[in-house]
Amino acid sequence: MMRDRRPSSLLAATAGLAACAPVYYLTEAAARGLRTGHTAFSPAPTGLAYLAAVAVIVTLLTAWPAAALGCGVPLVAAGVLFALDLDAAMGLAATLPWARTGGLPWSPPDGAPWAELAEPPGTLAGISGLYALIGALLVLSALPRARGRSILDL
Repeated sequence: MMRDRRPSSLLAATAGLAACAPVYYLTEAAARGLRTGHTAFSPAPTGLAYLAAVAVIVTLLTAWPAAALGCGVPLVAAGVLFALDLDAAMGLAATLPWARTGGLPWSPPDGAPWAELAEPPGTLAGISGLYALIGALLVLSALPRARGRSILDL
């Protein structure tokens, strides 16, 4: 018996859109952690931990093509906007939640800011191309697989 897959695809796309915010903020936190380590010429375990969290979320999203598209397309759009018009991208990023406080959504209220006020969330990851790369990987993972022959088949 055939089951209608639309509700599950819609749910997966919604989950992908919901995952876009954590991926966005975690990627930016990773980029900032790595920049801090690079500037101090020291290891950056927090940057690596944030990148590992992004990798876990992306891996989970690739299991459902609709979820991968739901998260990947907005990330690609953000990456393209950062590549083509930095001022517009920074203006849009400045309107995001937590942009004025410079903190992460999960930061303690009196914690040290993770962003300069002139550098809204997403700026470093957007400029470095991380959003475009992660988004493109998610979109590519959602494409149907080619059912090609093995090179060993004669």
